Amino acid sequence: MVDTYALYRRLEHRPFGKRVFALAFCAAAPYFRSVRPRVVEVAPNRAVVVVPKRRRVRNHIGTVHAIAACNGLEAAMGLLAEASVPATHRWIPRGMDVRYLAKSTTGLTCTASTEPEAWTDGRSDVPVTVTATGADGVVTVEGTIHLYVSPRN
Repeated sequence: MVDTYALYRRLEHRPFGKRVFALAFCAAAPYFRSVRPRVVEVAPNRAVVVVPKRRRVRNHIGTVHAIAACNGLEAAMGLLAEASVPATHRWIPRGMDVRYLAKSTTGLTCTASTEPEAWTDGRSDVPVTVTATGADGVVTVEGTIHLYVSPRN
C-alpha cells in the first residue's frame, strides 16, 4: 500500500513535484480528475487544494458548480485523512454536511482541517471541517465531512 503522505513529502520540493503528486492522487481516485485539483498543502490535520474555475466545473449561471466545490472539499479531506490516520487504522467518509453561502465566481481554495486529538482519542467518528474560499476571500461553502475510522484487519 502506498503511503500517500510519504509520497507527498518526497515530491513536494521537487520541480513539478506537487503537480506529479496531484496526477498520482487523481489516478488513485479518478473522480477527482473532473475538478483537476492543484495540491497546495498536505500535512497531518490540514490539507489545501485549489479547484480552478474552468468551463468543465461551471454551472448554468457561470459559477463553480456546488458539487464541484464539494468534490474539491472531499479531495482536501482525503489528503488530510491520509496524512493523519494512524498506520494501524483506516478511514472512509460517512457523510457530508455542507452549507452553500455564496456564489463561487472564481476558482476555489478548498481547505480541510481537524484537531490532532481527533485521531488519537480512540473515536470512530472523526469530524473534518471543510471550507471553500474564492480568490476574493469570500467563503462560498463550509461544512463538515464525517469519517468512520476503524482498526485495519
